[in-house]
Amino acid sequence: MSLGGYANCIAHADLTTGEVTYKPIPEEWARKYIGGRGLGVRYLLENGPEVDPLSADNLLCFMNGPLTGTEVNMSGRMAIVTKSPLTGTVTDSHHGGWSAARLRWAGFDGLIVKGKAEQPVYIHVHDGRVEILDASEMWGKGVHETIHSFQDHYGENDLSVITIGQAGENLIRFAAWINEHDRASGRGGTACVGGSKNLKAIVIQAATDIPRVQDRDAWRPVHSRALATIRDEKTVTSPRKGGLSVYGTNVLMNIVNSIGALPARNSQLTSFGEKGELISGEYVKENILVGDPTCHACPVACKKEVEIKEGPYAGLRMESVEYESAWALGANCDNDKIDGVAKLIDMCNDLGMDTIELGNVLSMYMEATEEGYTDGSDGLSWGDVPGMIEITRKIAHREGIGDVLAEGTECAAKHFEHPEISMTVKGQAIPAYDPRGLKGMGISYATSNRGACHLRSYTPASELGLIPLTSDPLEWKGKGELTKLLQDIHAFSDSLDLCKFSAFAEGAEEYAAQYATVTGIPCTADDVLKIGERIYNLERYYNNLAGFREGSDYLPERFLKEPSTMPGSEGHVCELAEMLEEYYQARGWINGVVPEEKLKELDIP
Repeated sequence: MSLGGYANCIAHADLTTGEVTYKPIPEEWARKYIGGRGLGVRYLLENGPEVDPLSADNLLCFMNGPLTGTEVNMSGRMAIVTKSPLTGTVTDSHHGGWSAARLRWAGFDGLIVKGKAEQPVYIHVHDGRVEILDASEMWGKGVHETIHSFQDHYGENDLSVITIGQAGENLIRFAAWINEHDRASGRGGTACVGGSKNLKAIVIQAATDIPRVQDRDAWRPVHSRALATIRDEKTVTSPRKGGLSVYGTNVLMNIVNSIGALPARNSQLTSFGEKGELISGEYVKENILVGDPTCHACPVACKKEVEIKEGPYAGLRMESVEYESAWALGANCDNDKIDGVAKLIDMCNDLGMDTIELGNVLSMYMEATEEGYTDGSDGLSWGDVPGMIEITRKIAHREGIGDVLAEGTECAAKHFEHPEISMTVKGQAIPAYDPRGLKGMGISYATSNRGACHLRSYTPASELGLIPLTSDPLEWKGKGELTKLLQDIHAFSDSLDLCKFSAFAEGAEEYAAQYATVTGIPCTADDVLKIGERIYNLERYYNNLAGFREGSDYLPERFLKEPSTMPGSEGHVCELAEMLEEYYQARGWINGVVPEEKLKELDIP
């Protein structure tokens, strides 16, 4: 395969045998599924969708796209693709930083891991080689200590470490791989799969080696146009001027809170009221911000490094108080203490856990405590930061009630015999948008192929006026079609693999032009949508084969039957049934199942 951008090499590591093999990407797969998310799912389908997520047979794929590590803007993302132990669905979870670029500079489009090592191991990637090495001395260490140990061994220059913490080792269902201390592949329990394989870390050493662009003369003006859209002062991505660049993702806290679309107290409320300001991006910038680190080829610099200067957590320096994390461990738990939020996020980064799922687990436990559902356990009160810290530690080590909560929000709520207090879809907890105040999120959560998720189809971009295609957040009509459109575009960009925030400025035209000039494969905006549609249907087909059939697209009853009581969305519920009908018609699915004629139309698999 002589396409630009690609290394045309996937390393396959079998931890059971200790063997590493190097194989090219089938060119048909590259053309149909691109790379990153799409290509990873294609390898998963080949492996079989009925595999037990925690068996040696499950694949754990660390995937790049054809634009990864190039000069293309915001091209520093890596997709970790596997079958989720939290949901039982296919899942992919992405992280930023420099590890993806370094994996490509080391000579690989991906690393696919199978099997289970007898003892803890790590994988060392360098100079076109992949080695499986002993990690016994690292097992039991947190993320930060593990990374420092590898830096002591290999040096800090040109080094990226992606590792699991104690949560992954102890098979917490929502354990996360952490890259470079603070960049998480958070959702779906991908690090739980790593722990089940006795895989502690991926260590990548590679100096900058920008991949070849197929048509550099054509690429230069395309690159300039794409960069101009990101720098446009009318967009949130505008460096040092747009809200995303100035405040980070947490620029959303006050915005979403003000329209009655911020879930609070386990989604019993749709606003955190005046307390929302105390955990917002504006408050962070004014009080604890100390730095603006960035990722490979990114001019936006949305990451915000903070330092706590006083109180019980004085001296804590970390990145980043992201919107989703600040909501999950803040408003959703009735916690307005920004230092406590930062401490809990840093604990998640060190233990290796998804902040969104943890926040939902804790808030569900708080509601269970309040209602008397905890069956004699000590329980947890709203806003109790020391209690949240202690329960978080217990979860990571599966101690006491932590062993129950480690199974995730849905399973824990069922343990308390009150599944109705679990704000989950397909086993995964919701992020920071209430579908009573942002109707598009309702259909997006319900139809996401990896469980409740805002990143499959970021409809708030339209509903909050962040992109030219605007819509009314309280209007359900048209949201099924909008969700399908954004799901397809995002599936394509996740396979390139570009940062999702590029979509605040760029669209199908920019993606098509960059992909075409880098790889040499002709591509139009219509092709972007068709390929994205194919990838989304491939994932749904995998889930259908894994047992997710008719009726698998749903929302918690709270969003459907308990009207919002907060300003901005007062009196509203989420009209899911109406949106599902519109969505299935747009998709050509039959009650959530991909029919044979759609598979043929899209040439799947």
